[in-house]
Amino acid sequence: MPAIIITEFMDEAAVARLAARHDTLYDPRLVDDMPRLLALLPEARALIVRNRTQVRGAVLAAGARLEIVGRLGVGLDNIDTDACAARRLPVVPATGANDLSVAEWVITSALLLLRGAYHATDAVIAGEWPRNRLMGRELSGRVMGLVGFGAIAREVARRARALGMDVMAHDPFVKDGDPAWALARPHGLEPLLREADVVSLHVPLTDGTRHLIDDLRLRRMRKDAVLLNAARGGIVDEAALALALKDGRLAGAALDVFEEEPLTAARAAIFRDCPNLILTPHIAGVTAESNIRVSTLIADKVLAALDGGH
Repeated sequence: MPAIIITEFMDEAAVARLAARHDTLYDPRLVDDMPRLLALLPEARALIVRNRTQVRGAVLAAGARLEIVGRLGVGLDNIDTDACAARRLPVVPATGANDLSVAEWVITSALLLLRGAYHATDAVIAGEWPRNRLMGRELSGRVMGLVGFGAIAREVARRARALGMDVMAHDPFVKDGDPAWALARPHGLEPLLREADVVSLHVPLTDGTRHLIDDLRLRRMRKDAVLLNAARGGIVDEAALALALKDGRLAGAALDVFEEEPLTAARAAIFRDCPNLILTPHIAGVTAESNIRVSTLIADKVLAALDGGH
């Protein structure tokens, strides 16, 4: 029985490092095969997951000998951290390892949505020349509004400022004197939503942030604004967002995270016929480079836990 179980994709060089020291099972299909995972867990000392594996209930019960849970990413909403803390089971995320990747997704999405010219391939091939219809807007001179001002949001702020944007941020947990405010103007949530051309979400999913962006708050946003969410599904009321796009009350949106992942047919139907909408499959933080950083960091932490730092 393996000492280390990896249920979702990981850089193979990092997997090889783990396998050189401990019996390791790397099978990204395990996330969709719960009976097999539960059968393998009783002898495992370490479990490494991304965001889809639900580390709670039966999984924690089966993994009675676990010494560490490694998270290939930063969000912990798929892990019962309270239950892990109660049994003194360390949960280690890859904090900071994918900040740049998410920040680049945010800036790329903002550019795509405001410029609006990058969906013309089929029309141009067909002999059309829709220049007037595809006249978009520049980021320079626009306002970037960041809801949440942690490490990723600060990387977004640096890039937005470099592109000539004015940056404001809302985060009641960042103290007034924090040096990070050199990157953005502090703002209340409601004024930020009213003033920003681009609103990007950077908060965890909690009881307090679920449907933080609901129909009422969408109506407070500018009609020509765009909304970006690479934080967590559930922060945005997806049905309300789809309606705002279809009604022309919002100029565009990009979502990398969803209330249900992968999207079911019923959830996907919500987004059909929404104009200027970009959907990506929870990939904002995953690039070739970040996958190496994330995987290496978690491999190091798991080996340190299992080998006592040796």
